[in-house]
Amino acid sequence: MTYIDGFVVPVPHGNKELYRDMALKAAGVFREYGALRVVECSGEDIPDGKETDFRMAVKASTGENVVFSWIVWPSRQVRDEAYPKIMADPRLDGGTMPFDGKRMIYGGFTVLMDTAEGQP
Repeated sequence: MTYIDGFVVPVPHGNKELYRDMALKAAGVFREYGALRVVECSGEDIPDGKETDFRMAVKASTGENVVFSWIVWPSRQVRDEAYPKIMADPRLDGGTMPFDGKRMIYGGFTVLMDTAEGQP
């Protein structure tokens, strides 16, 4: 079954296209090293929560939007073998990040259910 890396990051409104360009470049590298799919989503309908919400999770300010993204891998093994190569790839080295990486949340997830994989 597939393995998922998930990310939530605050992106300044003025950096949306810079972020998209960076994400496109990175997606090509991730795919080259085995990722099946890379999805980047810009927040559009993010309700304010009372206890927590997407904005609070990454301490997004009024001048920032939230990006929710995920990478689909064939397995955790493929992902674990790819990451050292990805981190060493010079195509992803350098340049200023269009977001504050200290406020990014991320993690790896096993799939509980996925209708694309024939489950209800």
